[in-house]
Amino acid sequence: MQELPTVPSAYHIVSAPQSLQEYPCYPTVTGSSLDNSQNPLGYVPSNTLTGIAIAVVLAIALTLSFLSLRYRTTWMLALVIGQYCYAIGFGLRFALHSHPDSSGIYIVEYLFIVLPPCAFIAADYILLGRLAAYLACGEYVPLPLNRITRVFVISDISTFLIQAAGGGSTISHNPNVALAGEHIFLAGLSLQLLSFLIFSVIYVRFLYKVYTLRPEIWKDWRALACALAISSIGILVFFTGFQGFLATTEAYFYLLDTLPLVIASATYIPYWPGRFIRNNAEQSTSESNPSVIQPSFPK
Repeated sequence: MQELPTVPSAYHIVSAPQSLQEYPCYPTVTGSSLDNSQNPLGYVPSNTLTGIAIAVVLAIALTLSFLSLRYRTTWMLALVIGQYCYAIGFGLRFALHSHPDSSGIYIVEYLFIVLPPCAFIAADYILLGRLAAYLACGEYVPLPLNRITRVFVISDISTFLIQAAGGGSTISHNPNVALAGEHIFLAGLSLQLLSFLIFSVIYVRFLYKVYTLRPEIWKDWRALACALAISSIGILVFFTGFQGFLATTEAYFYLLDTLPLVIASATYIPYWPGRFIRNNAEQSTSESNPSVIQPSFPK
């Protein structure tokens, strides 16, 4: 009877003899990375890094929830809900650590990681409309305020659905379906990036118009304007790190995917929009009679 080969420990697999490659069931392990065709993530997630990430994301989510309740800014709930969904995505990485070959766990984790930024983007779209309405500067955006928010949010939802459809197909065992899913996902991501770039141009133009044409109201709300700009930059950086080497290397995943989104969300904690933009009743009064607007901002 032929003797079965002895599998060396994980610390020696890298230097194992070439003959081991005849047994594909043995993965090649280097640190936390895993070279295994059955592992869709490309590495085994570190529980330590996952724990740190979920603690940070949950802390931000809880803080944003408190601010949303305190200042009654329900129109920023997209950001809050997106943050909790993002935390769920990181929580599922604990399951992936124990079951790195599970396609089902990977699909759910993948969607909860890559789709919450759509909610962050929607919050930025809503915030610009609210800010322009409160300052009575709606003429400095190219569409009526009720339409510009609606157009961008509909665009965000549409690209969200495209990415969800594509993302769910990327781990199919059928190579053609998986490739088609990747193309669909990238198409949705590209459309979302284009929409966000257009939004960014509109926002920069809005700030320029207010600065040059309404200097009397160029006051303390600039802190909120900077927070929105920082959030937008963080999301734009996030768009760079989705596929290829960055997506299958854990260090780069946290550095170029997670960190920009954490900054994009956390920047609103010290500059929560509800501190600068008043409640709906006051805003409605201001919109109906722009000539009496006297914005006052917290010191």
